[in-house]
Amino acid sequence: MTDLPIVEFAYPGPLRDRHVAAVLSGEKTSTASLLIQYTEEELPRVGERGAVVDSAGVVVGVIETTGVDIVALKNVSLQHALDEGEGYIDVAHWRAGHERFWHSTEVRAELGDPDFTVDDDTRVVLERFILVPE
Repeated sequence: MTDLPIVEFAYPGPLRDRHVAAVLSGEKTSTASLLIQYTEEELPRVGERGAVVDSAGVVVGVIETTGVDIVALKNVSLQHALDEGEGYIDVAHWRAGHERFWHSTEVRAELGDPDFTVDDDTRVVLERFILVPE
């Protein structure tokens, strides 16, 4: 597994731990990221596998990408929101949670823009995946 690209959900800490647990339980089968974050790395590709790491950087599982869509934030579907496995009840709930994350100090620092905000037309990468059995 160590020769696979590393997959990190959120930043190390409680949020990552919740995401990883949801991936390992099969509850989380999709994720979303900002297209603007893909300046130095390639977009995920269908069939690509990655090693999921926990907050300690330990590989805990492998996922395989089954779908990738790039959409405007306003076009994220209810099914995607539900498949994120984080307890979202509708797209508005999903969006509020993601806006909190994308407007966080960590994301703004990563982007080099302390005032970064999203809007309806912000492009997001929606990735679907499966957990690869050991």
